[in-house]
Amino acid sequence: MAFSFLRRQALVCGVALATLVPIGPGMAQDLFAPRIYVNNRVITEYEVAQRAMFLQVLRAPGNPEDEALKALIEDRLRQTEAKRLGLSLTDQEVLQGMEEFAARANLNAEGLIDEFQKVGISAETFRDFVSAGLLWRKAIRARFVGRVPVNENDIDRALEASARPRALRVLVSELVIPAPEGGEQEALALADRLSQTISGEGAFASAVRQYSAAPTAGNGGRLDWVPLANLPAAIGAAVLALGPGEVSDPVVVPGAVVLLQLRDVAEDQSAEPISVTVEWAELLVPDDAAEIARLRASVDRCLDLYGQAEGLPEDRLTVTKQSAAEVPGDVGLELARLDPGETSVALTRSGFRRFLMLCGREQTQEEPISRDAVREQVINQKLEGMAEGYLEELRSAAIIRTP
Repeated sequence: MAFSFLRRQALVCGVALATLVPIGPGMAQDLFAPRIYVNNRVITEYEVAQRAMFLQVLRAPGNPEDEALKALIEDRLRQTEAKRLGLSLTDQEVLQGMEEFAARANLNAEGLIDEFQKVGISAETFRDFVSAGLLWRKAIRARFVGRVPVNENDIDRALEASARPRALRVLVSELVIPAPEGGEQEALALADRLSQTISGEGAFASAVRQYSAAPTAGNGGRLDWVPLANLPAAIGAAVLALGPGEVSDPVVVPGAVVLLQLRDVAEDQSAEPISVTVEWAELLVPDDAAEIARLRASVDRCLDLYGQAEGLPEDRLTVTKQSAAEVPGDVGLELARLDPGETSVALTRSGFRRFLMLCGREQTQEEPISRDAVREQVINQKLEGMAEGYLEELRSAAIIRTP
């Protein structure tokens, strides 16, 4: 996201607002009419339209209005829980959060607000988006921090991973349990039961063939050697905690819960400290085997995807470059097994196949980090998994109704 992109989106967002908000003599009244109630807290038509425009500017995938409504419902649940826990934000905390978000576009908060306002997105919409996320972080910590088990061995393993990631290659098997919306708790419960009861590679492979939705299910979930640095942070941490043959605790990723079994580890004590940055492309394509085969035969590198996306909506193709630790867990697990130019279509979204291509992977030198910083990272990784179940509990207990 940057100046130029926001400006190019001005016309798109103007059209989006026109389609999302009724136009006519009663427009002002319609703008603030209730769209849905969450525990008697209203979400207005105006909020849905604003959030939809906000998501379009961020090039978020999916139908903007549907995704906006879903996000706003989740925000209300988070805000209500934060209030129940007696949590609040200071103006300074909100401003700092807005500055951190704006820095991703090489702007300060004031500059980003100016750019948003040029395309019809209010400062309050941006502020509300940031505030809901900050409150949720506080709520998660208030509920779980004292209950997150982090011992010195966890920190030692995480330090080893950050200091010598090139030195460690792991041989693992995966079991990926689908967790569709509304079924997260059921999937997590199944994963937890399997994690506690499976013993040995044969039993794990049998469970994989019965429950896993990953393409590796047919061969018992067995993956080839993977550099530990290529794995998402939460999954890498889970693997590091295992001995050969052991099964990880459930790792929650978008749309699924993952179990991993460690089969072997290879080490090289001479490796230098590094971090890994990955660049990857995602093209949303029809769930059609012939079309996917045609696409794979037509592209050899990420640049080729721009030609394939010509004439499609802008949100169909995204190219992202970020630290491997920041890549969403489901995508990160797919990218970890790819070389540049290779592709995966294992994941889906909004009725489309997610055609993922690894554009490149870079390794860079880093300064060693402190034990306190690593402890914080380990806690945050464990909290991520707990947060999904927490939100699902709130959703299940909520009264969500239309006017």
